[in-house]
Amino acid sequence: MSFIWRSLLFVALWLAMLLPASAAQVEGVRLWRAPDHTRLVFDLSGPAEHKLFTLANPHRVVVDLSDTDLLAELDQLDLNNTPIDRVRHARQNKKDLRVVLDLKQQANPRSFALRRHESLPDRLVIDLYDKVENREKTLQQVSGARDIVIAIDAGHGGEDPGASGPGRLREKDVVLAIAKQLRKSIDSQRGFAATLVRTGDYYIPLRERVNIARKIRADLFVSIHADAFTRKDARGAGVYAVSSRGATSETARFLAARENESDLIGGAGSLSLGDKDDTLAGVLLDLSMTATMNASLDIGASVLSQLGAVTHLHKKRVEQANFSVLRSPDVPSILVETGFITNPQEARRLRDPKFQRKLAQKLSDGIVAHFKSRPPADTWLASRQSSESRSHVIARGETLSGIAARYNVSVATLMKTNDISNSVIRVGQTLSIPSG
Repeated sequence: MSFIWRSLLFVALWLAMLLPASAAQVEGVRLWRAPDHTRLVFDLSGPAEHKLFTLANPHRVVVDLSDTDLLAELDQLDLNNTPIDRVRHARQNKKDLRVVLDLKQQANPRSFALRRHESLPDRLVIDLYDKVENREKTLQQVSGARDIVIAIDAGHGGEDPGASGPGRLREKDVVLAIAKQLRKSIDSQRGFAATLVRTGDYYIPLRERVNIARKIRADLFVSIHADAFTRKDARGAGVYAVSSRGATSETARFLAARENESDLIGGAGSLSLGDKDDTLAGVLLDLSMTATMNASLDIGASVLSQLGAVTHLHKKRVEQANFSVLRSPDVPSILVETGFITNPQEARRLRDPKFQRKLAQKLSDGIVAHFKSRPPADTWLASRQSSESRSHVIARGETLSGIAARYNVSVATLMKTNDISNSVIRVGQTLSIPSG
């Protein structure tokens, strides 16, 4: 009997080698526009090898897919506001597919494949980067001193919708709406300037989000999301910081793992979650040895205390986990989960523009309160406080001598001003800072 099975297995393997593999099929095609590039996505029935090259006079991008059939309708694409003038296709060698992108102007193409992931099919991604001059962002100046810069990151986008709620509610849409309201609220505060990392419905790789915050020299990076969980009764907002020693709870670990999958869904080109360059390889170690993590925790606590006034809190403390998007060695970073989009009651609130505005206002209040108590030294807010009566809210790890040195006053003067008889101080305590 075993001889028969071995014979059948041999015949099956022999036939598999002789018979041609079934061709892949382009089952769908979509187009996304970002500020600096256009993304073209081909949904494939299976993996397909491809080659990309460019031609000039006129400018064209040519993509050859081996052993692939086209089922999708390419002429249905909306090419407005893109560098693509027309999309053509033809058969090559009777079995390969050639797609030609006729361009209105020259672009820098980049292509990469995304393997099947959960409900998403295999995909071929073509990114066409605009050829533009480098433009350095100039930090807004107020009365000769700079603004406090807040980088607001709306999670997910484009290919990656994030979590889904009732009535086809998508996380990427909810968090972008809240991010825009948060920018408006922060910009209304003198001495503050907010920048949106993602301004529309397109995807930005996790590492690039961090790089954008660093390029604009942000004082804070805040990433906005909406929770999802297997149980529909899970509820509440939460604030998270990165961790160098693992997650503080199973929920934090679960959420970090889910958020870190974004690059597998939205596409990060040649980058991967396992990528380790010199900067990121030492980030967690650097964070543990600098004030960045403590600053993130302090800002997170300020934000969390404000959020509790408008919504239920999942945890009443800032939690920590290994979120890829929070791995910045020199920019304090927090991730805010605004609620559980998988909870029907919270989904209704997250969909409501009025609640979005309230939530954004409280986020802004928490951020502004922190920086008003501890403004960076070179900012307008710091210069204003130096000429007025000053106060200092004690943060985790601070000492009386350290606070005195920061404001260039003696410990004895600081103690006398605040009627302190010994050096014992507590987190959250407000000290009056004497002048000179």
